[in-house]
Amino acid sequence: LILKVPVLMKAFPVSLSRDYEAVFFLFLSEENVWKLCDFVRREQTAPLDQLDVVFISNENRTVPLWEQKSGQGEEPVIWDYHVVLLQTVPQSGYLIYDLDSELPFPCHANIYIHKALRSDQNLKPQYHRKLRVIPANDFLSRFSSDRSHMKNSDGTWKMPPHPTLPSPRERAELFLCL
Repeated sequence: LILKVPVLMKAFPVSLSRDYEAVFFLFLSEENVWKLCDFVRREQTAPLDQLDVVFISNENRTVPLWEQKSGQGEEPVIWDYHVVLLQTVPQSGYLIYDLDSELPFPCHANIYIHKALRSDQNLKPQYHRKLRVIPANDFLSRFSSDRSHMKNSDGTWKMPPHPTLPSPRERAELFLCL
């Protein structure tokens, strides 16, 4: 499913143009974040060194997130992993960009943590999250995914890969261990 998400300049401190539309693919969080990072790099809307990519997962591949567009009411969505963009804004703090979230875009990190991540303290251990933070420039230049975890046993796609990203062969591999 492809959605066009209008992004207003006021809502995106990295200065997306007022008429820019981010192409958003449900269930493809790392591809969406890759596209956002690539836009910032190409358009030079913010210093790339202000941006980090955050992978959220765990050994069980069961991480709950609340306030997700694919959620049902107050129940969390259980992802195998999820990826968001973190921006460090000098003198202002941190912002989270999560295109799968119902929260504001971008969202102040403290609000995102409180409402979307919540505390591991009230979760069963199998749902405790781990975060892996990668500088956006490294993510753009070295990240690769063959999306094999998104294939059925017969080789068909559960969710097709993002059509506008470079193929894994066009990028060097960056293996992520949480």
